[in-house]
Amino acid sequence: MNDEIIKRLKDEINNSKKIVIFSGAGLSTNSGIPDFRSADGLYNKKTGYKVAPEEIISHSFFLKDPKTFYEFYFSKMVYLDALPNDAHIYFKELEKNHDITIVTQNIDNLHQMAKSENVIELHGSIMRNYCMKCNKFYDLKQIYNKNYKVPYCECGGIIKPDVVLYEEQLNTNAINKAIESISNADMLIVVGTSLTVYPAASFIQYYNKDKLVLINKSKTPYDHIANIVINDDIKEVVNKLRD
Repeated sequence: MNDEIIKRLKDEINNSKKIVIFSGAGLSTNSGIPDFRSADGLYNKKTGYKVAPEEIISHSFFLKDPKTFYEFYFSKMVYLDALPNDAHIYFKELEKNHDITIVTQNIDNLHQMAKSENVIELHGSIMRNYCMKCNKFYDLKQIYNKNYKVPYCECGGIIKPDVVLYEEQLNTNAINKAIESISNADMLIVVGTSLTVYPAASFIQYYNKDKLVLINKSKTPYDHIANIVINDDIKEVVNKLRD
């Protein structure tokens, strides 16, 4: 990692007031949660199922086979013991001197656990669940079970996680808030995402200033328009920024 780039990044952060952190699954790998598209990611591991993970976590598959969906979801996507890592905590610390907005593709709730005050969830949260029949709300602890069984409401309806599955649309309010925050930001720091999931990845096109930072282990389709690109582990970057 180039110390000169780290110094430049530190200076840009110090000289910015309104900063948006746009985070993806790579931010949470240091908390023990696997990402999706890296070599060790969820989509590249053998799962034992006859269909691809992307199909299992689709809206149509959930309706067709909730039993298999929940076996996969509870065993591969829900990590009850996961805690915020150094990066989550660092972004919270930035609130002391900056106006920070988190726009996250993650459903793990770790930004909220780190006490970040302004978090926009593009893909929902594992912490919220609701009955598809009567809309009764359930938190994660109420529906999680070690046998990975389908959770049912007391009315008999199937409970669905409040997460955006494939084939489902993003929440309009979340979209509008994300675009507004990114458009008004002095600085946009994109971290831990391959920027290949749409429409979320396209939101960075609404940033029109000259402090676009991309921090990801692998290259992204937007590297060529970024002002600073760092292909490294976010934990290492944060440790350098704190020096």
